[in-house]
This record gives sequence, structure tokens and C-alpha cells, in this order.
Amino acid sequence: MNSTVRRALVTGASGGIGAAICRRLAQSGHELYLHAFHGAEKVRSLAQELNATGARAEILLFDLTDQLAVQAAMERVLDAGAIQILINNAGIHDDAVLSGMSARQWQRVIDVTVYGFFNITQPLLLPMIRTRWGRIVNISSITALTGNRGQVNYAAAKGALNSATRALALEVASRGITVNAVAPGIIDTAMSAAHFDAATTATLVPMQRAGSAQEVADLVDFLASDAAAYITGQVISINGGMI
Repeated sequence: MNSTVRRALVTGASGGIGAAICRRLAQSGHELYLHAFHGAEKVRSLAQELNATGARAEILLFDLTDQLAVQAAMERVLDAGAIQILINNAGIHDDAVLSGMSARQWQRVIDVTVYGFFNITQPLLLPMIRTRWGRIVNISSITALTGNRGQVNYAAAKGALNSATRALALEVASRGITVNAVAPGIIDTAMSAAHFDAATTATLVPMQRAGSAQEVADLVDFLASDAAAYITGQVISINGGMI
């Protein structure tokens, strides 16, 4: 789909959706930086898998909430040139009803999603702008659009990401850069398996099945391509018809 090889960075590459996105971008020929923090072994294995196929994949291990660590890592990455495809996929759950939620639970989820977005996107923007071409795709959630009991913190974080997507899209629209968000519903990953069995999924989803990480990755790859040049500032749902 992409006619030009570009340098891409995917945060949270050790998770099911993140890994699928990395594989799909590699198929499109891009050079990849795979970020992880807690999932170091998984992302090392993924990089080995991709490099064995002839792709170019390098791992980055740092805490997205540590601004100094992110800045140091991005300085090293930018020494080799601009990142033109940025996939902000990293995020965490720490669920509890708000009446029983600790301040730490609230802060952790906000920090990874919202501050993490700022920490890694901000230093990459000017180099991307100078190339006059860029794609930023933020991985949101259906929870930001519909809400969910026990996930007020997660809904707030992803809702903020959706708003940041729309605002940043306006700032860079004239520079050949698009900014969009993808909002998955129930996706067949290890994270969702703990919450949704097949019967529950069939009840909630009009298509009566969970989506696959590959389906999310295909959408992300399209948005990161030349073919999506006129799509920006959008929050695009992929949820089997739930909303």
C-alpha cells in the first residue's frame, strides 16, 4: 500500500494489538522502532521475528511517563532521521469503580495514555514537519465513546486522547501530516479475554464475534499510508457495529 519506505515508531509494541501493528507496517516495508517498557522480552522476540523476515526492526525500552528517558531515547532515534509514522498504542488498565478508586489508579492510567502521548509525540513533531509528510495514529477505545463501569480513569484518558487527536490534526494539516485515532471495541487479545467470553461478546457485538488484532492493524496501516492523505482529525471506530 505504501510506495515509500518510512521510519515508523510503535509504542506498546509488546501487546497483542501493538505487535499486530508492527507486523503489518513491516509488511508495508517500513523501518520499525518497537517500544516497550514492562514487555521487554516480548518485544525482543518480536524484533527477532521481524528481522528474520528481512524487515528492519529495533527495540526501544523506556518508561513513557519518564520525560527525561523519552527525550534521551528520541534524541538517539532522531540522529538517524525523522520519524514519519508514529503509532501511539501504549496504554494500561487499572480498573475500579470511582468510589473505590485510589489516586494512584487514576494517575497511572492518565500518565501512560495522556502524558505518554505528549512525551513522545512532541519531540518528534518538528522533524516530521520538516519532511512535509507524516502520519500519527493514536489507539483509543470504544470506552472513550460509550463509557464503561469501572473504567472512569480509562475513559477519561482515552477521551483526552481523542480530543488531542482532533486539535493536533488542525495544527499540522497544512504540513502534509495527518492525525487520527482508532477506537477498537472488543478485540481478541489476552487483555480482553479476561473480561469477555464468547457468549458475552455475542450478546454485545452485532457481528457476534470479537475483532482480531490483525483487523485493527490493517486499519492502522491504511491510515499510515499515502492512500489516507485526506483523512485527518477523525476517531474511527472498529467494533463490529457496537455503536
